[in-house]
Amino acid sequence: MTLPVLLGANIDPTWADAQQPVRLARRMDAAGLDLLTVQDHPYQSAFYDTWTLIGYLAAATERVTLVPTVANLPLRPPAILAKSASSLHRLSGGRLQLGLGAGALWDAIAAMGGPRRTPGQAVDALDEAIDVIRAVWSDERSVRFEGAYYRVKGLHPGPPAGPDLGIWLGAYGPRTLRMTGARADGWMPSLGFLPLDRLKDAVARVDDAAREAGRDPARLRKVYNLNGLIGTADSGTPFRGTVRQWIEQITGLVRDFGMNAFVYWPDDDHERQLALFAGEVAPAVREALAAAR
Repeated sequence: MTLPVLLGANIDPTWADAQQPVRLARRMDAAGLDLLTVQDHPYQSAFYDTWTLIGYLAAATERVTLVPTVANLPLRPPAILAKSASSLHRLSGGRLQLGLGAGALWDAIAAMGGPRRTPGQAVDALDEAIDVIRAVWSDERSVRFEGAYYRVKGLHPGPPAGPDLGIWLGAYGPRTLRMTGARADGWMPSLGFLPLDRLKDAVARVDDAAREAGRDPARLRKVYNLNGLIGTADSGTPFRGTVRQWIEQITGLVRDFGMNAFVYWPDDDHERQLALFAGEVAPAVREALAAAR
C-alpha cells in the first residue's frame, strides 16, 4: 500500500523573536499542513533547545506532526532520546516522529562536551543507537545492549512507543542509505545536500536495501526537504519559481522518484513564504495528486 503524500514546513528554532516559532507553528497547523520540522543544533547560540521547543509546539497545536530534523545523536544519548520521543508521542496524541542523524560539526559538538567521531564511527554509533531506541520502545520487561558506543544494562523500558512512532534518518552516504532501507521507518534528505541529479541513485539504494531486508519500499516515509523561494516569475532553477512550477516539480518527484513527503525551508522572507506554501502550493499539490490517481 502506498503512503499518502505529506506536506510540511520547517520552523527555525530562533529565539530573537521569542514567539515566532509558536506563531508560525499555529498558522501552519491551522492551514492544514501535515508536518512541522525543527532542526537540532544545540550548540547554536541563536537557537532554542529543539526538544524543549517541540514539546511547547505540540501543546500549542492540534493536528500537525512534529519532527526534529534531525535529532543530534552525539549530544542526546539514545536511551534518553527514545524515552523523550515516546513520552511526547503519547502526550501529543501520536504527533511525533523521531528524525535522527549521525552528527556533524564535530568541533561544535566537542565544545558542548560531546564526543568527536570519525564519519565511520558516527555511522557505527547510529547503527547501535537504533538498537537501543527500539529496545527502549519495546514492551520487554528488561533490556540489555552492549555496544562499542552505547550500553544499557537491565533497563526497564517505558512508555512503549506503539506502532506509529518511527525513526526517520537523515542519510546521504552509501552505508546510511542502506541502513535507512533496512532498518528505519523514514528518510529525510535535503535538496541542498542531495540535489535532483543524485536523487534517483539514492532512492534506488534505499529501496534495494529495503527489499533485501524483506521490507516494502513503498511503506517507507521519504521526506524531501526543499529549500527555495516561491516567486512571481518562471525560473530554470528547481524550487525557485512560480506556484505553478512548485506544483509541477513536487508532483514530478512523487511520480518519478517515489518521494512521499515534502517540507519547505524558505531561503528568505520566512513568514510570507510559508504562508504561500501552505495556502497556495500545498492545496494545489493535493488536488493534482488526487486527479492523477
